[in-house]
Amino acid sequence: MVTKKVLIFGASGQIGRYCIRRLVQNNYKVIAITRNSHKALFLKTQAPIGYLDIEEVNIFDEERITNLISNVDICVNLIGILHEKGKINTFERIHCKFPEKLSKICNQKNVELIHISALALNDAKDSKYAQSKINGEKKIKENFSRATIIKPSIVHSVDDNFTTRFLTLLRLLPIFPLYYKGNTKFSPIHASEVAELIFYVISKKILSKDIEAIGPEVLTFKEIIQILLKSINKKICLLSIPLFLGKISAYFFQFFPNPLLTIDQLRLLKYHNIKSEKGITNFDIGCPSKIYFKQSVMNYSYNWRDGGKYSIEKNNKN
Repeated sequence: MVTKKVLIFGASGQIGRYCIRRLVQNNYKVIAITRNSHKALFLKTQAPIGYLDIEEVNIFDEERITNLISNVDICVNLIGILHEKGKINTFERIHCKFPEKLSKICNQKNVELIHISALALNDAKDSKYAQSKINGEKKIKENFSRATIIKPSIVHSVDDNFTTRFLTLLRLLPIFPLYYKGNTKFSPIHASEVAELIFYVISKKILSKDIEAIGPEVLTFKEIIQILLKSINKKICLLSIPLFLGKISAYFFQFFPNPLLTIDQLRLLKYHNIKSEKGITNFDIGCPSKIYFKQSVMNYSYNWRDGGKYSIEKNNKN
């Protein structure tokens, strides 16, 4: 029996998939918003019949969005981009204009709103990504005081665009560059635990909060790369490079169809991505993370090993 209806924007991403599973297990019905319903058909496997609808929607179609929000109890916004593409997928439109419009509609329709932003943005005044996220948060708070904003550190899982991309590179390259000496700190959190936090906020009826979503440990960028290397039994040279070389490489990387690194992302790497001094985290509200980064990566990194899964079985026998 359906208890409440939840509308999820960005449902086909890594957090969205875990979120759907967690919600339908507890008799919530999910309406999953996607740009391409054919590519998102795999979502049907995430829920029993009757508990998931997939809607193909232009997120800037205000009339359609308003109609959808009018028929649900809770709205979750997972939409975000790491780099800009063209005149439509810009930081300003995706991170600021859309959340602004969404928060106004949720306020008008009295529908609870959970918005996923990002951790540790305030110091990154030279980053367009960070400033667009901050502006989006401000607009939400101005329009809808009951909204809850969740700010994750790096999110990892077998479906992420972070570890999987680095594993591909580390498998191929003899040398890997470390920007800012690899000293930038992160608190990686698994996608399933971000989904668990979203469910916790919904089920406990937590409103008007800023929650920092962090994992159970703090790792430097260098330590993250070392864990990834160890997970695929690879040894390469980690080379700390001067900033000007980093800028040159980022300049060329950002023209790739799916950039590994952009100038804006390089700027973000200057700043630690960990709990703020006065921040309230998932641990503080009773929803702690338990999955360690190494534990998570070992569950799928065999895909980048010579011998695949059999390499793990062989190592376990030795």
